[in-house]
Amino acid sequence: MEDNTATRSKKRSILALSLVFGPALFLIFMATRGCDHRFKKLADYGLVKTPTFSVYNHKGKQELTLQDYQDQIVLVTTLQTSCPHNCGLAFFPLTQNLYKDLRTNKRKKLKQVRLLSIVVDSLGNPVSEEQLLDIQDMLRSRVEGYDPELWQLVNADPKIFYNLTNNGQKLIVKDKKYFGGISYNELILLLDKQNHLRMVLNGHTEGMIRKMKEHLALLIKQYDKERAKKQN
Repeated sequence: MEDNTATRSKKRSILALSLVFGPALFLIFMATRGCDHRFKKLADYGLVKTPTFSVYNHKGKQELTLQDYQDQIVLVTTLQTSCPHNCGLAFFPLTQNLYKDLRTNKRKKLKQVRLLSIVVDSLGNPVSEEQLLDIQDMLRSRVEGYDPELWQLVNADPKIFYNLTNNGQKLIVKDKKYFGGISYNELILLLDKQNHLRMVLNGHTEGMIRKMKEHLALLIKQYDKERAKKQN
């Protein structure tokens, strides 16, 4: 009897995990391959190339490319003008979990990390400069310690960041199941210091935002091990 009870309990646990992580692990090719906590390097899905885009940061408006972020780890998201009430990503965990870690640890290991959010409308289309500045004001009023140096807003077509394919799988997918009918409204990209894509996760849930933090920590650990190896 006890064996049967344990078996049923185990099955319920597996089912619960499947319900939580199954839909998000995912539409994309990498979630099943990217992370091994025994420690292996995150997979490298190649260079992300972008033309010049407008960035609104602590210096005001600047015209930059991803090459300007070399030697920094970059997290890329979209951010809808309908936020914070209606967002592709889980807004509260994004601000109170992921961004808070960047802000509170910016003088330590996470000082090398930047969060770039491409401001779009609810359908994932580029917006005007005025709409972007409205979102910047919203972040200042609603996000504790909002720092435009750490969390930079981008005025660009998100397709220049998300137009990626690996093993026949595309990041840009149109489907009603995604916020606004387009997959990139829900995706977080993790780029290394050479602008290579190392992980993609669906940030529509708190669990996946926490998982992205784990992958970020793995990438930082990779750089720490490489630096220690060079010193020895």
